[in-house]
Amino acid sequence: MKKKNRELSKAAFDFNAKMPWSQAIPMGLQHVLAMFVGNLTPVLIIMSACGISTGEYAALQVKILQSAMLVSGIVTFIQVFSIGPIGGKVPIVMGTSSGFIGVMSSVTQVMGGGVIAYGAILGASLIGGLFEAALGMFIKQLRRFFPSIVTGTVVIAIGFSLIPVGINSFGGGSGAADFASMENILLGLFVLAVILAFKHWTKGITSSSSILIGIIAGYIAAFVMGLFLDSTGTAADGTEYVKAWALNWDEVREAGWISAPSILPVKLVFDLRAIVPICIMFIVAAVETIGDISGVMVGGIGRDATDKEVSGGVLCDGLGSSFAALFGVLPNTAFAQNVGIVTMTKVVNKWVIGSGAVFLVLCGLIPKLGAIVSAMPQPVLGGAAVMMFSSIIVSGIQLVTREPITARNLTIISVALGAGYGMGAHGDFFAQAPYIIQLVFGGSGIVPAAFIAILLNIILPKEKKKPSKTAEAETAEKE
Repeated sequence: MKKKNRELSKAAFDFNAKMPWSQAIPMGLQHVLAMFVGNLTPVLIIMSACGISTGEYAALQVKILQSAMLVSGIVTFIQVFSIGPIGGKVPIVMGTSSGFIGVMSSVTQVMGGGVIAYGAILGASLIGGLFEAALGMFIKQLRRFFPSIVTGTVVIAIGFSLIPVGINSFGGGSGAADFASMENILLGLFVLAVILAFKHWTKGITSSSSILIGIIAGYIAAFVMGLFLDSTGTAADGTEYVKAWALNWDEVREAGWISAPSILPVKLVFDLRAIVPICIMFIVAAVETIGDISGVMVGGIGRDATDKEVSGGVLCDGLGSSFAALFGVLPNTAFAQNVGIVTMTKVVNKWVIGSGAVFLVLCGLIPKLGAIVSAMPQPVLGGAAVMMFSSIIVSGIQLVTREPITARNLTIISVALGAGYGMGAHGDFFAQAPYIIQLVFGGSGIVPAAFIAILLNIILPKEKKKPSKTAEAETAEKE
């Protein structure tokens, strides 16, 4: 029996190994919990920007949120198991990309909002996804532009961009009236402590599922806190609010049991004002996906991604985004949050990611399941996120250090992260720049960091390798 348990434990760290559902499901569920809120947030933001999130459009928003979970599960399954050339067969979770929020918000303003603007975003996403898929077909020829020094720098930039998101959740979430209250911070610290305890003081399934255990412990802690502490507070203007750590089961009670998704819930509109900037953003999405795949393979499996894996991954990224547009959902790309889980736990088994994909599909078909996950207090998510997101940076460091840190490579990393990421991460830096520059570079530090890393890798002269000394020469020197 002990030998069998050891084999099952090893299976978690082998992509193709057979694994029992009793182990795969808990570890897959923690992937869903880590990305669930992030998967829905872009839809909420863009529909709100378009002015179609409340009133007569409330039911439409619920339908699209439901479809976002379903699409994420289906595209993840294709990424992991592949359909022909589509899918890299890599341990990557796919979800609604937050990288497009800046560009899509600008498109919304240009087009005046409303259902037509949202339809134009979906139409542009359909075309942009096909454009990215075309890039994926030629990735072997393009791969020379993405050596580990470039992809590693992009992965580090992705990690830097996610850490503020994790800290924001740790404090209670954006706009929380009780942001950074002692209750929120202590709850986040409790979740983090539980994760660390199970990760490093236990073995086997409990160690690999430490994030899930930490999140469940956070739910329980929030419930207990509700028994002894007041879950509401009063803001400075006298209005009452629900504290960020409080569990809200109203959505769970109101959610239905079964609901089918809708195809084309919003009519697609094809407008160049949306197509051009969104297609440009899809180039960046391809670079990010290459970085995510490189990061997860190095951090989780300990080797470089092959051309076939990268090509299949980018193909899935693009076609998955086009597929998502048919259900009213924004582009689906590789989720860096889950790359952090893989690099931290080293669990890469396809049945683990596959079970998470199945759960996402069920959340899309059974709204009550999704509501249970969405009830998660932000500090609980933040307690898990800060460690996961930091591990992405470590994966990036592993990538860049696969090559010698020469003066040339040091320049690429320093300028890309210092100038590129720094400019993009500063919200107002591109405020006076031409509109197209604002669209492409103003939304995230990842984009300018990736652009500068690629550009410097092309134009900087490569250093000549010093010829190795012969054994005779080394002997002569010693004499």
